[in-house]
Amino acid sequence: MRSTSLKSEVRSTVLARGVLLAAIVAASSSLVLSVSKDEPPALWETGTFSILGYDPATGEVGGAVQSRVFSAGNGVLWADADVGVAATQAIVDVGYGPKALAFLRRGMAPDAIIKQILAEDTDPLPERWTKLGRQFAVMNLKGEYAAYTGPKAPTWAGNKSGTFCTAQGNILAGPAVVSNMVERFEHTTGHLSQRLVAALEGGQAGGGDTRGQQSAALVIVKKNCGVWLHNDTVLRLQVDDNPEPIKELKRLVDMWNARRPRAVSPECKQ
Repeated sequence: MRSTSLKSEVRSTVLARGVLLAAIVAASSSLVLSVSKDEPPALWETGTFSILGYDPATGEVGGAVQSRVFSAGNGVLWADADVGVAATQAIVDVGYGPKALAFLRRGMAPDAIIKQILAEDTDPLPERWTKLGRQFAVMNLKGEYAAYTGPKAPTWAGNKSGTFCTAQGNILAGPAVVSNMVERFEHTTGHLSQRLVAALEGGQAGGGDTRGQQSAALVIVKKNCGVWLHNDTVLRLQVDDNPEPIKELKRLVDMWNARRPRAVSPECKQ
């Protein structure tokens, strides 16, 4: 009886170990398959929608952005009152921002700047941060602009042209996001800051970033037209971590517009 019981215990143990081994092999196979995908996971978070805009009535130029990324404004928006603005996003090379402004200083047209920056991109991380996923836009002080969305930008990704504005985004619910942004910008009255925020609201109403919301930012520049003396920044605001960043950005913009601080420089005419 004891021998029969012992054999039964041995068979049970072997069977249990066999099941465990099969589970381990299956798990290992799944792990290998996930690692060997053609498109490896991105190194950092992406997902953003932004707009660049110009107001011919005031000569101000600026941009606004919303993202599920913390403090997106720090890497997306670039502005220089002497030349214009830029937005860099998606599989982003933040260096595109300073380069775009530098080329604007040389008098290059926005569409030529797009081509030049892409041509100079050495694509240092092609496997996991490819230049084919870059997305960026450039606008000069005349409101002339150009935008680019790479074929490997995280879907849905695209850009939309408007009158004195360009909207672009990635990891979006769909094309309605950028279409809504342009429509809201073109049909909203008031200061440029209010039109830019309205564009962000339109983008969110179109589905926005499919991962949700976290940060928003806005910048507007015009030579010597910032508050106090020798200040080119008309307005710069950042909401770095908020469940409703566009709503908070709008609150700040409305507060600013309620008293609209003015530059003391006599050459600045708003």
